Amino acid sequence: MSDRDNLQTNTQLLMETTMRTIKQTIMAIAAVIFLASPAWAADTSNSAVAVQGYDVVGYFTEGKPVKGNGDHVVLHDGLNYLFASDTSKKTFEGNPEKYVPQFGGWCAFGVGVNKKFVGDPEVWKIVDGKLYLNLSKKVAELWVKDIPGNIVKANSNWPNIKDENPTTLNAK
Repeated sequence: MSDRDNLQTNTQLLMETTMRTIKQTIMAIAAVIFLASPAWAADTSNSAVAVQGYDVVGYFTEGKPVKGNGDHVVLHDGLNYLFASDTSKKTFEGNPEKYVPQFGGWCAFGVGVNKKFVGDPEVWKIVDGKLYLNLSKKVAELWVKDIPGNIVKANSNWPNIKDENPTTLNAK
């Protein structure tokens, strides 16, 4: 093999290696841009499920808690409401404010004492056409001793604590 042939072979190998490195670099950069783009970023802003997935219309129509499912979902005020049927979903869409639980689904007794405790969908009561949840059966027993008075207190407190972080609020 002549020097000229060696030079051509080495030049060709160098060019192939350089092109391979450039392609790999471009692919790596493209992958980083592609995976970091908003189209692939997880959007959890609308993933919160209201009332732990229970069908809020069911409290009114069935007279009991009914589990909803992912086939019938409505996004309302930043929360996903799940329904057991398309009929319940359509009923809710016709008048959501009639069915959403009071105080954003937080424990009604808790709101009355300036706290935000998670409302248990199995511990509920409809009063004057409005759905109220409470933390537990024990708490509900306290709440029912003076439902009108507890609702008045909670209605008074709610505007002041509505946007408060529950962890911060409950530590006070």
